[in-house]
Amino acid sequence: MDTATLPAPDTAPRTTPAGTHAGTHAGTAPARPGEAERPPGGSAAGRARRLVRGPEGDPPWARPALLALLAATAGAYLWNLTSSGWANAFYSAAVQAGADSWSAFLWGSFDAGNAITVDKPPAALWVMALSVRLLGLSSFAILLPQVLMGVGTVAVVHATVKRRFGAGAGLVAGAALALTPVAVLMFRFNNPDALLTLLMALAAWATLQAVDRGSIRWMALAGVFVGLGFLTKSLQVLLVVPALGIAWMLLADTTVRRRLLGALAAVGATVASAGWWVALVELVPASMRPYVGGSQADSFLELTFGYNGLGRLDGTEVGRVGDGGGGGGFSAGVGLFRMLDSSVGGQVSWLLPAALFLLVGGIAFRGRAARTDSRRAAYVVMGGWMLVTTLTFSLMQGIFHEYYTVALAPAIAAVVGMGAAEAWARRDRFTGSVVLAVATLLGAGWGFLLLSRTTEYGSWLRLVVLATGVASALLLLLAGRLHTAAVRAAAVAAVVAALAGPAAYSATTLASAHSGSIVTAGPSTGSGPFGDGMRGGFGGGMPPGATTATRQGGMGGLLDATTPDAEVVSALTADAASYRWVAAAVGSQNAAGLQLATEEPVMAIGGFNGSDPAPTLAQFQQYVADGDIHWFLAGGGFRGQNGGSSASSEIATWVAATFTEVTIGGQSFYDLTQPLTGSAS
Repeated sequence: MDTATLPAPDTAPRTTPAGTHAGTHAGTAPARPGEAERPPGGSAAGRARRLVRGPEGDPPWARPALLALLAATAGAYLWNLTSSGWANAFYSAAVQAGADSWSAFLWGSFDAGNAITVDKPPAALWVMALSVRLLGLSSFAILLPQVLMGVGTVAVVHATVKRRFGAGAGLVAGAALALTPVAVLMFRFNNPDALLTLLMALAAWATLQAVDRGSIRWMALAGVFVGLGFLTKSLQVLLVVPALGIAWMLLADTTVRRRLLGALAAVGATVASAGWWVALVELVPASMRPYVGGSQADSFLELTFGYNGLGRLDGTEVGRVGDGGGGGGFSAGVGLFRMLDSSVGGQVSWLLPAALFLLVGGIAFRGRAARTDSRRAAYVVMGGWMLVTTLTFSLMQGIFHEYYTVALAPAIAAVVGMGAAEAWARRDRFTGSVVLAVATLLGAGWGFLLLSRTTEYGSWLRLVVLATGVASALLLLLAGRLHTAAVRAAAVAAVVAALAGPAAYSATTLASAHSGSIVTAGPSTGSGPFGDGMRGGFGGGMPPGATTATRQGGMGGLLDATTPDAEVVSALTADAASYRWVAAAVGSQNAAGLQLATEEPVMAIGGFNGSDPAPTLAQFQQYVADGDIHWFLAGGGFRGQNGGSSASSEIATWVAATFTEVTIGGQSFYDLTQPLTGSAS
């Protein structure tokens, strides 16, 4: 990239003495005489040209390069998409229910019979259910929204960085995000993390717009994005909030009074955009809505601050199945270096050491800038997001999965793009060349170590990465003495060395199917909180015609859904209209396979883990007496439960003692319309 593509190192948005902007922001050319009289928008041909060429101040390659990046990201993320089948069948079943029933859509119910919700708020389900209503139930319709969210997140990060650091910096940040392995995984998977990551990036973008402009309205918009993030994955969205608040309160280009008003507006917008649904769940009588899955008291607030909140930090999630605090399982690797360990490192940490170094260097470069310096604000927002999220994920004792780290990817990518551009603009000075050289060594060196953890690519790739990185670093260190062409070649080589490793992991991820509740990107490294058997996820139910390379089975249906054969589907769909639920099964994944195959409601007894008190034995007996349920899938109990309800076990015991067991398609069911001789149902 050329220095002409970057704003001057000390450029900041121009302001009037009153703290408001003087007509145009930095880097934007003033309007030419007579331009204001032109009709807004111009001709269709003019709009098309602007779309391709970009703003007048951009270098000619900037917009074509962005469009190429977005097109390549979309093409890569769409490739081989449906090989993952239903992906996480737990959420796919809820999407099917929401596409079939508006009531299930509103509540985020697992089933159209509205027995119980999923253990998350429903915003991500809403997007997928609308896609299914439009395109029909299929793997493609469920996963397509995640691909679009991924492309959107790349575009938002690019725009955020480009506005303050130039087109080259934005392009580097966007490419780094698009090639992060965990991003490639989760923007092709149907967990809520894709939408959460997009909303966090939008909140950061809106906050920086607010800081630059001193705008209360932009800050309120940031609050809306945070509120929608809460409706996507509860408290995890708050990991970005400290950085947003600090940047606005300390660095915004406006008065203290307006900063206080802006903070109140952001909080109010957050509460309004998320609180309406929370109030609905808490105020509507339990008899008129489904049970709140994941809670022990049918309360979304309990779910938010317990199982999905503080319990994740200290490992005390009630109803959790699996270890959470004994040094293994979910708590494996807890410590400051968790993001670099053998389980998590290959997912997201490729550029993390370089990003941390560039964050320090970038803030030091801005040391003498004005309080309202736009670049410093960007470092505070993106760097603060990165630090808070890294520390939280590293130290949390409760349920933690590698794919959570997708929430780190935009921040790391942005900091790398910003810091590299800042140093590049100073490459003729000692400080700039040193920062570039050290960051290159950190990126290539850490990539070499991560590639050494797998045998997937042999030795050649990591050796090429290391050699290219070292050579590039040496040339960048001498940038002030070399010809411009040589320095540019070194910069390109440095980018290639930093991104070659994650690109290889991403290619492996694209070529593999991923299904089940726990999935990871890239090749096997022989490690993970539950051993190598968890790599790639557990096999999930597959739609007709789909294939998968992931292994099947695991933990008795807790983490995977199986696909029933045609005989089971035929039996469950016979007279389906006569029943509220065609079947019931302990645990959501056991129920999901049946529900997706039949497209009829199946009751998930006890919710995801089978540990929720929903329904109770008495409630289940009443459902059976009322003729609401036809079949009961035998088995499905889980061991190692951390507290929670025993209702599912009581129900299974009562059913086995009361009703006739039959074998259908190799699976055992109980016919709840056929009591055993001499029993009372």
